[in-house]
Amino acid sequence: MVAHPDDETLWAGGTILMHPEWRWTVVTLCRGSDPDRAPKFFRALERLGASGKMADLDDGPGQLPLEETVVRRTVLRLLGGEHFDLVLTHSPYGEYTRHRRHEETGRVVPALWEDGRLSADRLWMFAYEDGGGRCLPRPAVSAHCTVDLPDDVWRAKYAIVTEVYGFAEGSFEARTTPRREAFWTFRTPSAARAWVHAQGEKR
Repeated sequence: MVAHPDDETLWAGGTILMHPEWRWTVVTLCRGSDPDRAPKFFRALERLGASGKMADLDDGPGQLPLEETVVRRTVLRLLGGEHFDLVLTHSPYGEYTRHRRHEETGRVVPALWEDGRLSADRLWMFAYEDGGGRCLPRPAVSAHCTVDLPDDVWRAKYAIVTEVYGFAEGSFEARTTPRREAFWTFRTPSAARAWVHAQGEKR
């Protein structure tokens, strides 16, 4: 569950590629009507071996806050009441300084899990930080789990970013594409809630 097409590849594409035996579904909350990004998203999913769905929440340059009820309703509509063994999504703090849609997604998905509206055995949040904007996003020191990507997997992931999504080699996205993927991992909603609360006290 991601905010935008390309987030699935940037933050977890290697993990997806390394588990082709899993039945991956990628859901993005924004850009469903984008004539450029939407078709690229589905081409990226072909390379990732995943299926996907898109919504079209506002993603304009102003990045005005979305009402939580709107985000919740959109997530539930896209997930369709399915049960998931594992859900990967943003954290409430995003991966870099700052993108409001990432943060909103990272707040709503764990809340739905806790409410019992999202059925999943485990929840993993992308664990990256950028030092308050001083560097490119990198795996957070506090990540619970890191995955070092083999060279061939990282090259396949990088090719999706540059060839499918079309980001130039010097772009933020291409320079960011992590060779090591990182996650905060939770087996219960209460564990996720406690972690979010503890992180909030540190910030």
